[in-house]
Amino acid sequence: MAELEATQEAVARAEAELREASCTVRSRDRAVEVTVGHQGELTALRFLDGKYRTMTAGELAGSVLEAAERARTQMARQVMETFEPFTRPSDAVPEMTGVDVDWRAIFGPSVLEDGAERPGQRRSERLRDEIHEDAEDEHDV
Repeated sequence: MAELEATQEAVARAEAELREASCTVRSRDRAVEVTVGHQGELTALRFLDGKYRTMTAGELAGSVLEAAERARTQMARQVMETFEPFTRPSDAVPEMTGVDVDWRAIFGPSVLEDGAERPGQRRSERLRDEIHEDAEDEHDV
């Protein structure tokens, strides 16, 4: 019973700690900076050094989305690291097997990737291409 109570208290502390957590990330092109809260919600957006003035709408949108996605992924990983000890079985009480958490279902499959670029085109570049193509399509109509 003491082990269960200690685990419940630890979970409550972890939840309280995460409620105050945030993650700030700059886009790879260093044009924007985003901050997300503990649930991945966008809480701040800054345009850095006036770079946005020389960017197309598609480039700027791509930078914002790329930074937001990276920040959300980092925050999700922080949540996973915080709760990871509760997924392991208890050494003291064999009946406490730990919580089985499907992180992919909660955060999506990208959170479990190592962050390395996949072969071929990066996601943000594909997004910029799609936005650019959409803008061209509108002018052709």
